[in-house]
Amino acid sequence: MNTKVQFYLKLTKEEFLAYYQGHKLFVRVRTHQGFTIQFRAKHLRQWVTVDGVEGEFEIIFDKSKQFVSLRML
Repeated sequence: MNTKVQFYLKLTKEEFLAYYQGHKLFVRVRTHQGFTIQFRAKHLRQWVTVDGVEGEFEIIFDKSKQFVSLRML
């Protein structure tokens, strides 16, 4: 069974630059459900704008806690 969690994320363009340049690989967030998760920053690329990344997201993990998908809500 897959696990879905939601979270809000705001990264300025300067903050995202560290991920883009490879200095940081993982984004760590606190979910609306109250726990902390991390996932590879590369999964956010499609939502990067000139201002950075901002929005509500839903991430899905499989039963082994491996990344399945990420979508903007």
